[in-house]
Amino acid sequence: MARKRSALARYQEMRDFEQTPEPKGGVSSKRGDLFLVQKHDARRLHYDFRLELDGVLKSWAVTKGPSLDPAQKRLAVRTEDHPVEYGAFEGVIPKGYGAGTVLLWDRGSWKPKGDPRKGLKDGALKFELDGKRLKGGFALIRMKPKKREKRENWLLVKERDEEANTQIEPAEKWATSVKSRRKLKAIEKSGVARSKTARLSSRKKRGGGTGKKSALAFTPPQLATLREAPPDGAEWLHELKYDGYRIQALLKNGEARLITRNEKNWTSRYPAIADAVSNLSVDSCAIDGELVAVDKNGRSDFRAMQNAGADSVALLFYAFDLLNLDGENLKPLPLIERKKRLKSLIASAGDPLRYSDHIEGDGADVIARACAMNLEGLVSKKGDAPYRSGRSRTWIKSKCVGRDEFVIVGYRKSDKRGRPFSSLLLGEYEGTELHYRGRVGTGFDEAMLAELADHMKPLVRKSSPLAETPGEARRSAVWLTPKLIAEIAYSEKTSSERLRHPSFLGLRFDKQASEVKMAAASDASQKAAVDGITITHPDRVLYEEQGVTKRALAEYFMRQAPRILPYLSGRPLSLVRCPEGAGGECFFQKHHNKSAPKEIGAVSIRSKEGKDEPYLVINDAKGLVAAAQIGALELHLWGARTNKIESPERLIFDLDPDEGRSFADVRDAAFEVRDLLQAAGLQSFALLTGGKGVHVIAPVERRREWSDIKTFCRGVARALEKSAPDRYVATASKAKRKNKIFVDWLRNERGATAVAPYSTRARKGAPVATPVSWKELKAVEAADQYTLENIDKRIAKLKSDPWADYFAIRQSVTKAMLDAVGSD
Repeated sequence: MARKRSALARYQEMRDFEQTPEPKGGVSSKRGDLFLVQKHDARRLHYDFRLELDGVLKSWAVTKGPSLDPAQKRLAVRTEDHPVEYGAFEGVIPKGYGAGTVLLWDRGSWKPKGDPRKGLKDGALKFELDGKRLKGGFALIRMKPKKREKRENWLLVKERDEEANTQIEPAEKWATSVKSRRKLKAIEKSGVARSKTARLSSRKKRGGGTGKKSALAFTPPQLATLREAPPDGAEWLHELKYDGYRIQALLKNGEARLITRNEKNWTSRYPAIADAVSNLSVDSCAIDGELVAVDKNGRSDFRAMQNAGADSVALLFYAFDLLNLDGENLKPLPLIERKKRLKSLIASAGDPLRYSDHIEGDGADVIARACAMNLEGLVSKKGDAPYRSGRSRTWIKSKCVGRDEFVIVGYRKSDKRGRPFSSLLLGEYEGTELHYRGRVGTGFDEAMLAELADHMKPLVRKSSPLAETPGEARRSAVWLTPKLIAEIAYSEKTSSERLRHPSFLGLRFDKQASEVKMAAASDASQKAAVDGITITHPDRVLYEEQGVTKRALAEYFMRQAPRILPYLSGRPLSLVRCPEGAGGECFFQKHHNKSAPKEIGAVSIRSKEGKDEPYLVINDAKGLVAAAQIGALELHLWGARTNKIESPERLIFDLDPDEGRSFADVRDAAFEVRDLLQAAGLQSFALLTGGKGVHVIAPVERRREWSDIKTFCRGVARALEKSAPDRYVATASKAKRKNKIFVDWLRNERGATAVAPYSTRARKGAPVATPVSWKELKAVEAADQYTLENIDKRIAKLKSDPWADYFAIRQSVTKAMLDAVGSD
């Protein structure tokens, strides 16, 4: 009986894997839903569209790239099936089949509509995409073949849904890789060098060199995403987090190499580790792990790495993943299967190689136990997930930083029968005052619940022992005389000193409650100084995806203070404060109060009710850094200076698009507002808001009051609405704004604010409100195009300030202008 031909036979027959960096791969036993698009600069530039089905990637070459316009039907030529491993490939294919540079243009998941195998057979495959760039419904429709035509031609069509877009051409809008953020030329430049090395290695293997066999390839490592708490669920495996060097141990034909995450060869640095890997009883393997220095208690200590070799320091290699074994690519396999094989491989090796075991169960309980042991933290991994290079949400890291004593000031009643309480209320002394630190509701077994109930019963009192009792502590509270001390493990403290993810460890009877005082924050990891301003919790992540910390934000404000302060200083301000970062709870602060650092000033302004109220003012770089310290992610300014508060010195139009409008529409609207103002005799400037819109701003001399400026701006907005009622609306009503751009003139009122130039925004992606020239605006693709990741690079490349003339302009809103727009 003839052996069934592999689905990848044609793919493998067409390639020389000694010459090409493409993965050889095999049919995956795991059924996944991977979708991807690779931009391929071959003989003709095209986009390879791939859908995972039956353990391989079904593939089509789309000549012009996918479209989001349902009216566009893009030719998609069916090609050979590719291995699932190809979904991570990016590089240069040398001369031969498919020569050229490959860029990973989009990646995500797909869901078929109906039976996908029947759809392929019948020539009508419909599906939903959830990629980074392509989303919504699509269809592949097979065309009727022409006479003698061998290739299989299909059409890739976007369905009419909310993700459809006739304004964007995806191939033009997105030119970078979703994996490496590089463009084709950058990938080509680095890939050619690797290709030369591969060819040399191949020649040697065939006998043209030293006769040494080629080394096992390095795999870019999978990275974890930081979260404040580990995930819950039976599908997660929790490993201890080590504080050392990430190393990939590669073994082939008895020769071991130790490669760092940025591909540096450290084999000669740690020969004992390399020798241990060389002694493994396999022909080849690729092991991912962490090189760690451990103290006499077995805990990892990064600082001890420099003392490696001392009697008190031992170097160990903790292996936590197996990527390749005797030529078999294990990356597509579920993690639990890879770890099973790894454990078997490492079991008999002994020190310095150790298997990094895992715990299955509730993440909160595991992190509590890890923190109680003063360990670094956890890396939680999905047990059924394949190994994928780059940062991933299937690997989550959470850190331990706290273990302290707290006074039990009360407890919250439980609604569960037989349970004496649901949680303990905790406090800590600051001087002689007892301050609230939060609740703890985990870490108790039945015996401890009963013991605590016995200890607390004689201490019940009617009033709170706290200096100030927040509302969150009052609900269902039973107060206690502060005598009991609890040992608590926790992940960190918030800016208001509340405990995050606390877990009860036990009672202490070796000291008095009055001794439980707030520790002086001497630990350098909990404090840093920027421009002389103390930054607490400097490593707290404010923008999760970018990993931007509080320290990084403070340094940005200090670095760009010369650009921010000319627009900000001497003005009343409002701050958008997000103490836990852009993804947490945020609030608006305009008044100066006790929470404001001393570096942020105050100015007294009389309200409409005739009451003097203190407003925030920032006049120097220290004030900006202090704003970062209190978690201010947005700086919003008035349109007037404090020394002449009733006379605005600028007017502003905020162009705010409805969901149905693209940024190209907003860009066109900005030019129309500019032209209207120019016709009236006013020069204006464009600001990308970092959100969805554009601000058009005109500086004016302080000759008019708020009412005049507001009247003029309202008239301009209404004129724009009248000229194109299908595109613009000048009223704030949401019902009237559908599929239109709201020309917001209301920011020209006394007390109204608008985001400051070069201010960050409390939005996903860490965007920055950025001044641009009118010439630049023509090429801008989005209002959030500039972020904390690229703003410094943009500024460094500028040949001149796009707003260079802003403060030199002398112009006013005249009586003729007011008469022209009317003053109803």
